[in-house]
Amino acid sequence: MADDDVERQVEKPRPAERSPHAVFYIANWIFFSNLTILFNKWIIDTGFRYPVILTCWHMIFATMATQVLARTTTLLDGRKSVKMTGRTYLRAIVPIGLLYSASLVCSNMVYLYLSVAFIQMLKAAAPVAVLLCSWAWRVEEPSLKRFLNILLIVAGVALASFGEIAFSMTGFLFQLGGIVFEAMRLVMIQVLLAGDTQKMDPLVSLYYYAPVCAVMNIAIAVATEASSFQAADLAAAGYALLLLNAMVAFMLNVSSVFLIGKTSGLVMTLTGILKNILLVIISVMIWHTAITGLQFLGYAIALAGLLYYSLGRDQLLALSHAAWLYARGGYEALRGSPPSAGGDDAAGQGPGQGGVGGGLPSAMRRALVMALAAVVVLVLFGAFFYRAGGEGGVGGAGLERRFY
Repeated sequence: MADDDVERQVEKPRPAERSPHAVFYIANWIFFSNLTILFNKWIIDTGFRYPVILTCWHMIFATMATQVLARTTTLLDGRKSVKMTGRTYLRAIVPIGLLYSASLVCSNMVYLYLSVAFIQMLKAAAPVAVLLCSWAWRVEEPSLKRFLNILLIVAGVALASFGEIAFSMTGFLFQLGGIVFEAMRLVMIQVLLAGDTQKMDPLVSLYYYAPVCAVMNIAIAVATEASSFQAADLAAAGYALLLLNAMVAFMLNVSSVFLIGKTSGLVMTLTGILKNILLVIISVMIWHTAITGLQFLGYAIALAGLLYYSLGRDQLLALSHAAWLYARGGYEALRGSPPSAGGDDAAGQGPGQGGVGGGLPSAMRRALVMALAAVVVLVLFGAFFYRAGGEGGVGGAGLERRFY
């Protein structure tokens, strides 16, 4: 027994290999997601008015890139665990790929009609479409509580729509179509693959869906944009710029794979909400989009409803309580006084159990940081437009944003 104890003390476990912090993957995903949206909008606005052909090019590039990665890296090794038969391909990949293609086409077509800021506001209704499709396919049972929650989100999006100055019904319908097609795709993945116990990460999914989407988009492009398209349009847009655009869109898929693998669902939810807020702010600063007070109020209501829908009452209360304990512990540390009697020990948590003395769990800390950042950004967002409305623009250079 004594020898065993000595061996246990001598043979200490090797320290785990250091890997990038989760914040790196979060920042990576936010960067490439927002950059892809802004890049697409910029290319379409600067003369390349062919959103279907642009989507088609993205899918062709993704097809080639995933084939290369499958043969040269381990990023697509997950496909080896997928039992892809002809029946599965026809039942799952083809119909889901068609819906994915329709979603991408609509999402790019909308850039011809709406501002990026308003598009992001409309995207807050995406969970509503997913929930309604889940009820229609009987994946989930209807719930009055959830129905009231989605009504709040819908009300917020409706307010934002009523407040939109440059509203376009065509653009609104394209965005609505993109949301519905994407919701149907997500629900069909859940339904069709439920009994197959096959799970594909986004990159493996792209490996299978990209060829179907490329073929579908080529057919749509031939029927819609091919007659007016000329080779000179490619030269005008710039071959290098289009190649870079496709690479950025593909990097978004790669970054999403790493984000899913390195963070929790809670962190992803808060990150997604923060990403949308940042995108609204960045797009307004770039394109000088006018944001009315009614839009701001509607978007805030939609985000609040989305946060409640994604996390739930219990999770929100737990986060609020954890934030209070964490803040109180930091305040007492600054004062130089020991934690109060109602602190860690009263909660039954010692220094190593994730209480204030030992700090919150890393996932909880990241979630709190992201939530705090979202609140700060919202405050700055409101102050920015309030100041812009009062001064008649930033720098007085015709940047007319009014906050009513």
